Amino acid sequence: MEKFGLLENICREQNWLTGTNYFRPGRAKMALLELAHCSDYLARFTSNQQTKQELRRMGLPWSEGLLKRSLIAPNGTFLTAQLALKHGIACHLAGGTHHAHYNFASGFCILNDLAVTAKALLAQKKVKKILIFDCDVHQGDGTASILADEPRAFTCSIHCEKNFPVRKAHSDLDIGLPITVSEQDYLETVASTLQTLIINQQPELVIYDAGVDVFAGDPLGLLSISEASIKAREKIVLSLCKQAHIPVATVIGGGYDDNRLALAKRHAFIIEAAHSIFC
Repeated sequence: MEKFGLLENICREQNWLTGTNYFRPGRAKMALLELAHCSDYLARFTSNQQTKQELRRMGLPWSEGLLKRSLIAPNGTFLTAQLALKHGIACHLAGGTHHAHYNFASGFCILNDLAVTAKALLAQKKVKKILIFDCDVHQGDGTASILADEPRAFTCSIHCEKNFPVRKAHSDLDIGLPITVSEQDYLETVASTLQTLIINQQPELVIYDAGVDVFAGDPLGLLSISEASIKAREKIVLSLCKQAHIPVATVIGGGYDDNRLALAKRHAFIIEAAHSIFC
């Protein structure tokens, strides 16, 4: 949890975050969350009634702090997407909980902010087509499952094939990379995939999961991508969206380095890219 506050501090120190571009979401209402999640599951989580097996799969101990954060984060991504539609770019300093499924938590993910946001924007007819472009090192299985029957939301996951989850879901497009993938091949895959999807899908919004657990030193990553290449990835994604005049909302996704400050600086790469490309 420490990385979130550190990331905010970095953004303030770099003057990327100011009094005029900073927004604080409140807790999400149940009606919003129920667009992507089972009401029974939501009731069990919010009232601390999950079974031991459910808690083990969630990977986190229940607490009032976890509950508060979990209810705010999806609203943050929803707000970020709305701001992106208005301004062309917006970045959430959290989000990317893509392992959360319709009726259970998994892999440190309790509520799926990506699916909630996509469902809400489509229900409100803010957009006709959304692309969820997920570059976290782990497959976005929860997002893929929740949105499997929603043709207006295209899910793409570029991940390490031999990593969590063991049982992969079926995204609209899955690209499972080998552990041995080179940095050049990685960046080329990201660029060519996004270019093709922009042309073929014609999305009106891209939600980009900029997970930094692809980093070579991440204990849960398995890939060997350098910080320089992660920076290059962020510039590629945002530049392609800007060139195509497609609004883009970013979330930070995964990152698990025990050096929390180094991890927060890595998460800041997407904010730095957004600032340099769009400002």
